[in-house]
Amino acid sequence: MQDGSTGRPPLMGAELLDHALQVFDAAAADVAAALEAMRGQGAEGSGRTLLAVRDLQAALAVLMDERVKVDRLRNQVAGVVGERALDLDAARAEIGRRLARLRDAGGGD
Repeated sequence: MQDGSTGRPPLMGAELLDHALQVFDAAAADVAAALEAMRGQGAEGSGRTLLAVRDLQAALAVLMDERVKVDRLRNQVAGVVGERALDLDAARAEIGRRLARLRDAGGGD
């Protein structure tokens, strides 16, 4: 399956989420720059300018909320628990070591 516009296969899973984060970051930077430009017009801005500033602030808040949601989803897909990636190989090795100690200690019958 290919993306009709680029001829490349569509992004899937973690790649798609990473791309979404990049889009959110770029959009947030653009909105923040527009917001600063509007604020730079000073207090003499028209009512339309003030409404535009409010709309840009709301858009920035929505972008940041959505970015947090996508980041959480990306961490879930990647197997990140809390702030760390879940290392299943290390967990398996630790379980093996503990079982070996139990075997060596012998079980009291």
